[in-house]
Amino acid sequence: MHTKLAWRSHFGFRLLSVQSYCPLSSIMSLVNKPKTVEAEETRIHRIRITLTSRNVKNLEKVCADLKRGAVDKNLKVSGPVRLPTKILRLTTRKSPCGEGTNTWDRFEMRIHKRIIDLHAPSDIVKQITSISIEPGVEVEVTIADSA
Repeated sequence: MHTKLAWRSHFGFRLLSVQSYCPLSSIMSLVNKPKTVEAEETRIHRIRITLTSRNVKNLEKVCADLKRGAVDKNLKVSGPVRLPTKILRLTTRKSPCGEGTNTWDRFEMRIHKRIIDLHAPSDIVKQITSISIEPGVEVEVTIADSA
């Protein structure tokens, strides 16, 4: 005689066939298995890499290196997505005293931003992001729970 035991996993309910004479402790050991560290590292995460720089050439080089490394490891990659360039403008008077002709200096700084999305385990992402980053490029890595 068999009894059915249902337990909820993150994929839904799973039915286990258990002998009716099994002690309760052995059934509970099946249900309450602790998550291992290995299973956590092999789980596929949705990872967003945000790159920011004032120098477009360095930014595009880092994007190409990251994408090439992800494609070499057969990962699902989307991007680089080019976000609109932020232009910060500052206008000041040239004259320190305020006298004389009204002449102005106009300064601007352009900030370029790229986003790359990966679907991969976190240990592989550590290998990919270990490339040399060009100077002036800021990298921000955001890991979502699962894909």
